Amino acid sequence: MTTHEKYDALKAYLGGLSGLAVAFSGGVDSTFLLKTAHDALGDRVFAVTARSCSFPERELNEARAFCAEIGVEHVIVDSEELEIEGFSHNPKNRCYLCKNELFTKIWETARERGVEYVAEGSNTDDDGDYRPGLQAVAEQGVLSPLRKFELSKAEIRELSQELGLDTWDKQSFACLSSRFPYGEDITKERLTAIDRAEQLLLDLGMKQVRVRYHGEVARIETDDAGYKLFNSKIIRKNVYNQFKDFGFTYVALDLMGYRTGSMNETLDA
Repeated sequence: MTTHEKYDALKAYLGGLSGLAVAFSGGVDSTFLLKTAHDALGDRVFAVTARSCSFPERELNEARAFCAEIGVEHVIVDSEELEIEGFSHNPKNRCYLCKNELFTKIWETARERGVEYVAEGSNTDDDGDYRPGLQAVAEQGVLSPLRKFELSKAEIRELSQELGLDTWDKQSFACLSSRFPYGEDITKERLTAIDRAEQLLLDLGMKQVRVRYHGEVARIETDDAGYKLFNSKIIRKNVYNQFKDFGFTYVALDLMGYRTGSMNETLDA
């Protein structure tokens, strides 16, 4: 199928559901899914966003604003990952623990409203990496409509632009817990340091960026445009000094640049 044929099939599929709760982070994929579902279902769809210390306030505010803009009900649930047994030790199945907790709460919210379906926004690109969260999706009977109709991230961006969604060129985002090597303890203080570091880089004009935590070292991943900003000695010095204030002793720029799932590179093949 062409991209637009996939979109038409997706919209028809969603329109055939009796009602739907969408796990909504405000990112590229879930925004496209929510918009399409709302166009197909009207007030039979609502959005659920989880609030936690691994989800930046800026992302929560953008999620709120979008739901208000299109007129969809927005439910915010507290889902503090650090309270999940074993999560803070950052095991390899960390994402599974988080998603299992999240979807449990979304299902509770859906059932309270008599809604029979829950959906999330993973796409076909997510099939090519280590994604333990997809196990929770399968176990809990959560729909993955974008994967069902084989929509890629590039196609979702293309369709989002056609729909007039501001997120069409938004940077890819994953929860702040993904910035830590497996086995490295995750704490609220460390999450706050990463959040402040990434916000600084975004404020400097970087669009696609990750700050990975390696103890005293902050490893920055960015794209070609981000690299160019570091040509300025003033910016380099500013970033270094600010990162020291955030608790880092050293600041490194990753020569391979931004890539999703870079922490998975340490996993055994």
